Amino acid sequence: MLILPSRRQFLTGLGAGVGMTAATGVYAFDVEPLHRLVVTSYAPALPRWDPALRLRVAVLADFHICEPYMPFDRVAEIVDATNALKPDLVLLLGDYPAGLIAWRKLPLGQFARMMEDLKAPLGTHAILGNHDWWEDEVVQQARSGTPAVKRLLEDRGIPVMENEAIRLVKDGRPFWLAGLADQQPFMHTWMSLSYADVPRTLQAVTDSAPVILMAHEPDIFATMPDRVSLTLAGHTHGGQVRLFGRSPAIRKVRGHDYSYGHIVQDGRHMIVSGGFGMSRIPVRLGVPPEIVLLELGQDDAAAA
Repeated sequence: MLILPSRRQFLTGLGAGVGMTAATGVYAFDVEPLHRLVVTSYAPALPRWDPALRLRVAVLADFHICEPYMPFDRVAEIVDATNALKPDLVLLLGDYPAGLIAWRKLPLGQFARMMEDLKAPLGTHAILGNHDWWEDEVVQQARSGTPAVKRLLEDRGIPVMENEAIRLVKDGRPFWLAGLADQQPFMHTWMSLSYADVPRTLQAVTDSAPVILMAHEPDIFATMPDRVSLTLAGHTHGGQVRLFGRSPAIRKVRGHDYSYGHIVQDGRHMIVSGGFGMSRIPVRLGVPPEIVLLELGQDDAAAA
């Protein structure tokens, strides 16, 4: 027998549903994107990694500075939280300015000065993302040139890598840090124009030490060679809405989900950060702003 709800029950249920929807909206538009900050830790067993090379890496992606969504006091909070982790190395994965959601854009020079406050014995190293190109009117109009944020970061002692690799050493153990140029530097182009050049980048790697590679957009992982021990990417913001382990706004790449987290494909490893900021719509739900902390390397006892 079908029992219909009474008018009071119906209205009570409707009110509860409206209240829950409103609460979810407040959380997604205000609490999670503007007030939460988490540390997401990974300790992957990587191929071609030196087990005696113990490395602590903080990965910061997609700041998208602007008001009201990523003001400078929020940037300062992220810097302080990163320094408290005492990383050996800090990596910046691009997209420093905000796009269309910005109510007020903020000066990139001040942002660069704040990045100078990051502390790590092996330094802070950066790459550029698509918004570093898209929000620079000079390079967009010329369809060439160098985004201003690169110069601003380098003036503060932070190298910005574009198809380059450098050899670093931790406790006598070497490794390579590589950084790709951006894969989507220009808006409104009828053809895909990528500046990323993996073969050229890896030509600089002259020995068998492991390679960590920074790539703003994760799509390039589909063709990444085995020589790279770990690819790090951002760009997706984890989809900004991530429910039940899925990010519906992010398309698959050759049938693979590159939206967020630790991805292993054919023995190759990539970690995609959810980053800090937002684009297109000012909402985050199920993927709070995050500092990614990598704990790489293990002793012989742990490996046994």
